Amino acid sequence: MTARPSPATWWRWPLLAALTAAATAGLAVLDVPSPALFAGLAVATVLALSGLGPARVARPATSGAQAVIGVVIGLLARPETLAAVAGEWLPVLLISLGTLLVSMASGLLMGLQRGVTPLTGMLAQTAGGASGLVAITRELGGDERTVAVIQYLRVGLVTATMPVVAALVYGAQPGAPAVAATGTAAPAPWWVGLAVTAVCVVVGVPLGRLARVPAGSLLGPMVVALVLSLAGVSAGAAVPVPLVDVAYAVIGWQAGLRFTRAALATVARVLPLATALILAVVAVCAGLGLLLSELTGMTLLEGYLATTPGGIYAVLATAISSGVDVTSVVAVQVLRVVLMLLVAPWVARLVGRHAGAGARP
Repeated sequence: MTARPSPATWWRWPLLAALTAAATAGLAVLDVPSPALFAGLAVATVLALSGLGPARVARPATSGAQAVIGVVIGLLARPETLAAVAGEWLPVLLISLGTLLVSMASGLLMGLQRGVTPLTGMLAQTAGGASGLVAITRELGGDERTVAVIQYLRVGLVTATMPVVAALVYGAQPGAPAVAATGTAAPAPWWVGLAVTAVCVVVGVPLGRLARVPAGSLLGPMVVALVLSLAGVSAGAAVPVPLVDVAYAVIGWQAGLRFTRAALATVARVLPLATALILAVVAVCAGLGLLLSELTGMTLLEGYLATTPGGIYAVLATAISSGVDVTSVVAVQVLRVVLMLLVAPWVARLVGRHAGAGARP
């Protein structure tokens, strides 16, 4: 992955790749979200702290990983999905912005912690598109090590608590038939997904650089994929899973290989505050879900699932098993993720300019 590996250290990359593949397989069995990213982060951190890891991940590799993740997110926005909330677009948009602002505000509070800058705190706590945010953090001037750990702590907490809350608080009945499930059509062949991905990357990366947008390697392909999907010309394509796993692993490596003992101590020190803020955001978003159900006619359970801050695939699984209107729930979730990735880089630049990125741990 580096341009010219030293003959004495060439073995570090095969070791990193092999251990990451084994860890990914193990985490996938446990249904861990984005197992390749978790595995890449954990394995790279261990190897970096032990002195056995490669020096760094080359910029072309990280840019390519960002582009793939951008395509993954862009293709989530299917026309039939967003059409489900088109008639009530204003309250849905306002509630989505509300969840985004609440999570960003909690991140600025986390930036008061010693060793964490406001920029890093905001990126770490912003809800939606965890893999996308981790991928672009370093480019925006934040510390991707802290952001990776806190983002996936949020995803883990939400994924673990959501089915329990849905059942105990909202009366969800697992096994009920879904009102309208998404993704029931036969998926496109893998080669179609690969072709669509290639088009989005080849067109989107230069477009992002030409437009000089923050995180252009991710946003350019994401916008192209979004346009193709909403125009109905993506042929139901999805990025091939092995390619997604490689992209996730590279993003995990990027953060993990930069870990030092001092950085690890800083991350451990912020975990109590980060956990408290995540739980507070989850509670506030549940309140926004009540408001969404009042304004749109969604059930209370649908409003809760639609505004849950993170874990879109876990939300989909809970919605399907609970028998709610899956299409509407996923539409709100996808809208929030897309909004977040479009807005967050600009807000991050503003925060970095006025609050300062500060020194990294």
